Amino acid sequence: MSTDAYRTAYAQSLEDPDTFWRAAADGIEWVTPPTTVLDDSNPPLYRWFSGATLNTCFNALDRHVRDGRGDQPALIHDSPVTGTKQTITYAGLLARVSTFAGALASLGVEKGDRVVVYMPMVPEAVVAMLACARLGAIHSVVFGGFAPAELAARIEDAQPKVVVAASCGIEPSRVVEYKPMLDAALDRSSHKPESVIVFQREQARAAVGERDTEWEEMDWDELVADAEPADCVEVAATDPLYVLYTSGTTGRPKGIVRDNGGHAVALRWSMSNVYDIGPGDVWFTASDVGWVVGHSYIVYAPLLTGATTVLYEGKPVGTPDAGAFWRVIAEHGVKAMFTAPTAYRAIKRDDPRGELLREHDISTLETVFLAGERLDPDTYEWATSTLGVPVVDNWWQTETGWPIAANPRGLEPMPIKAGSPTVPMPGYAVSILDETGAPLPAGEEGAIAIRLPLPPGTLATLWGDDQRYVDGYLSTYPGFYATGDGGLVDEDGYLFVMGRTDDVLNVAGHRLSTGSIEAALAGHPDVAECAVIGVADELKGQLPRGLVVLKGGVDGTGAEGERIRAELVKRVRDEVGAVAALRQVDIVAALPKTRSGKILRKTMREIADGRTPTVPGTIEDASVLDTLGPVLRPGG
Repeated sequence: MSTDAYRTAYAQSLEDPDTFWRAAADGIEWVTPPTTVLDDSNPPLYRWFSGATLNTCFNALDRHVRDGRGDQPALIHDSPVTGTKQTITYAGLLARVSTFAGALASLGVEKGDRVVVYMPMVPEAVVAMLACARLGAIHSVVFGGFAPAELAARIEDAQPKVVVAASCGIEPSRVVEYKPMLDAALDRSSHKPESVIVFQREQARAAVGERDTEWEEMDWDELVADAEPADCVEVAATDPLYVLYTSGTTGRPKGIVRDNGGHAVALRWSMSNVYDIGPGDVWFTASDVGWVVGHSYIVYAPLLTGATTVLYEGKPVGTPDAGAFWRVIAEHGVKAMFTAPTAYRAIKRDDPRGELLREHDISTLETVFLAGERLDPDTYEWATSTLGVPVVDNWWQTETGWPIAANPRGLEPMPIKAGSPTVPMPGYAVSILDETGAPLPAGEEGAIAIRLPLPPGTLATLWGDDQRYVDGYLSTYPGFYATGDGGLVDEDGYLFVMGRTDDVLNVAGHRLSTGSIEAALAGHPDVAECAVIGVADELKGQLPRGLVVLKGGVDGTGAEGERIRAELVKRVRDEVGAVAALRQVDIVAALPKTRSGKILRKTMREIADGRTPTVPGTIEDASVLDTLGPVLRPGG
């Protein structure tokens, strides 16, 4: 296969990073252009574009309006949960952002101050983020609906001057009031912000300013009505743009620090070269602004590019049905979309034959990108055959901010291999290491690590704790960033990510990834989705245990259920080998997930081991655990 454009770019990014990233930096408008590209004066804390200055909000909004894109849609808000749609042009979004930035400035927010944003998928969340960037303030978006304990921990760590919240979020079956959770979080936190701004939604208006508090509360609309628009503030490329806390942490949360310069350069490069999206294209990322995908590919990357971004307040199914994505694509002329594999598995479960697709003209759609968890081959095959467009895996993390491995559709489309996110992207020197840190040959599974320095756009450090960053990510394999994932690189250089290293089973001394077992289970024609966890075994150390959700209409009880379970055990034996020792497969109604669609394997492992489970505040439906408890507990 011909991969000249990719191979040339990748080689240059590793051998001559100054030249490669200096060229990429031309996609950004600087106040003080870069002279230094890679600053390696303080390893392992590398920095990019030291000495350069810019403003991220100017690059996302002002320059497009100045250059004639003011009337182009910047953001389309599509909210099936409220039955509303709204299109905001670049000029309109700039006006809203500059005014809200002025409102924040009137409350004393300056460069370097933190602002916590606790909002659902509404345009005001994007406005708040960009307003912070305009002032040089550092936003920390907390996933809307996070319980008070998690929200308090983030407020405690970030120490914001201001908190911006909505009165509520809206789920398909309920309204989630945010203000009581915010009040409870502020009561718990020893740090108190100076001001709390509440954006009122009609579905549940919040009482504002009625409590005797240590902070000033005010209504968003009243504050904005008196605000003077604010200009952009010049910041250093190495100044933080935002802090994003990783989910599922215990104790003090880990605040991922993203800088302004490297972030803008990397996201602008990725939008064109990875996702093949340019100015004026319509791009639909079905995620949430509270997650890294929302930061990177709902807000910043499309706006830095001059594209139109769809902000979707809904679900892949249930708002109203499994044709929701197809409606959005058809109505807004979407060129490419990005979501998690879980979303497509949910659509496949509810509409396995793709009948709802026939009701919509999705002829504008050229590519579907999936990331956030492993894209199993069965879901890949179903999505590809149903949609008739390339379905492209890409793999990255909250810490990296943009893809580690992808199929560079804009730079040079490459053949797709089911189960692989394709190849490492420029700047990511990916290695597969054994337990001693020695590199493994092609085809052998080990720990995925990235040789330092990481490319622009990746985490600079952890908020307020360089040493914790070094200890947590850079000490396992000196000179490398430890991804915490296991996998292999094949003879063609394609990366296969098989799951978190804590999801690697040790069965009688044999290391097996849960991903390979899950791939075998997912290939069964009656399985909609599945998960494999490792449970303790006195003889073998660990044994895999499978949990599967069947497709609608398939009876998982009685003789039919016994047949399916036997076939699944045989599939794993046939495809993974007897060494997998999978003997127990349970058919369940649902798997526990976060609201972003990640399956809570750790929580299930804890239940299966008889421990008190760690239940994250982001769980979609806690009642699923109540149903699974009797099945998973020892003796269940």
